[in-house]
Amino acid sequence: MLTAHVVYATMTGNNEEVANIVCDSLTNLNVKVTESEISQTDVTEFAKADILVVCAYTYDEGAMPEEGLDFYDDLQEMDLTGKVYGVAGSGDRFYGEYFNVTVDRFDEAFKKAGATTGAAKVKIDLEPYEEDIEHLNEFAKGLVETASK
Repeated sequence: MLTAHVVYATMTGNNEEVANIVCDSLTNLNVKVTESEISQTDVTEFAKADILVVCAYTYDEGAMPEEGLDFYDDLQEMDLTGKVYGVAGSGDRFYGEYFNVTVDRFDEAFKKAGATTGAAKVKIDLEPYEEDIEHLNEFAKGLVETASK
């Protein structure tokens, strides 16, 4: 059975909701899922799963969640060869060019750590709506398909 660890950082609750949707979708695909808040998660524990997911917000003009900075730094130092990852996040289009750049930064951190992209990044404006939920379900499906190969 595949295992997944979904980590989230949230200020408004939107990214916890994104993480919950991903977890439910993965569970429905017969994946054993662990979910945790980013500041309560050690990267070494996170790296024990087959599928690794980060759901994090971007605030102000491209700032990453302060509670996730250590996790982000540690992630880049890991060897995640053979792991499949995905990144999703909620942000605010109001910030224009800075919209959800944390998703891009975590995507780069996973690549630096040698992990394999399992699904295209998902960027959500504010809270997840029906269309976003469909994207997140496809995201989870892509992660499982990639990890199953």
